[in-house]
Amino acid sequence: MKQTIYGTVPSKSNSYRIITINGHASLAKRPALARYEKDFYIQCNHYRDAGIDGYFELHLDVYYPNQRADLDNSLKVVLDCLQRVKAIKNDNKAVGLFVRKFLDKANPRIEFQLITV
Repeated sequence: MKQTIYGTVPSKSNSYRIITINGHASLAKRPALARYEKDFYIQCNHYRDAGIDGYFELHLDVYYPNQRADLDNSLKVVLDCLQRVKAIKNDNKAVGLFVRKFLDKANPRIEFQLITV
């Protein structure tokens, strides 16, 4: 079953900032990543709590509003979100990643399907 998540998926490499707490450096999520994770959770109704704990393939189409986006960093965010919504137990069980990049300025989104193998 194909799932669509609307919104622009942020790049993981630009989604954290370094903060200092009691003299120790730490990473904090930028607001864009926190927003995307929340939106992903709300919209991911087909795969939420699927609990896929075996091997799987991810078929992912990413529709960006412009050409500047980096596909591989977006893939990392999507895999993290899939773990967060408990669609998959661990992204190290991915045996196939089929990812394509498209442009859609008016309607950025991702469309994906998880296939157990």
